[in-house]
Amino acid sequence: MDRIGTYHIKPFSTQRKNVTLIIKEGWKKHTIHTLIEIDVTNARKKIRNYAEQTGEKLSFTGWIITCAAKALSDHKELNAIRKGRNKIIYFDDVDIPIPVERTMDNEKIPMAYILRKANEKTLLEITKEIRTVQKQDVAGSKQVLGSEFTLLEKIAFKSPMILKKLLLFFVQRSPLLKKKHMGTLGVTAVGMKGSLPGWIIPLGGTTTILFVIGGITKKPGV
Repeated sequence: MDRIGTYHIKPFSTQRKNVTLIIKEGWKKHTIHTLIEIDVTNARKKIRNYAEQTGEKLSFTGWIITCAAKALSDHKELNAIRKGRNKIIYFDDVDIPIPVERTMDNEKIPMAYILRKANEKTLLEITKEIRTVQKQDVAGSKQVLGSEFTLLEKIAFKSPMILKKLLLFFVQRSPLLKKKHMGTLGVTAVGMKGSLPGWIIPLGGTTTILFVIGGITKKPGV
């Protein structure tokens, strides 16, 4: 035992088990990864100018979400989910699930929140919605942010893991349930606050398309 040294054991919380369950679903998808660089100089300049003129700071993540939502609204073939073998359901609304980091039981946990009809909202509206949910009170038994919960969500929160897996199985195979509880376009900014160059390679996610924002760096003009 002296070769092992000292150590301590902490419980693997229910919240982390839920995150693991969703991640495993992402592994099951056939995924194509594309790495791109985008010049955001003008966008960041406009956001700074708006803050100077109005005193209100717009969310850069919100800007990414606004652009992505408008793009999918114009190209509905990307805002779609396959139903069985012979059908594809195309949605008019772009619902975007975003992770919001909160502290529960002294550990940081990503909470889920879905921006409904993001394609119909302005950058200012999306920014205010994100800011509001970031300040929302968190119940210890829940891992989804929002004011209203469906019966299925209430059951899932209180269910043992084996029942959660069963519920997730049925949700994943129903485009309407999947859109209702998981959205249609994923956006996460893992590296938004980082200054190192590089990309984030996602595991797949539960949506048809997942945008993952890497680091923002300065580059010489060409």
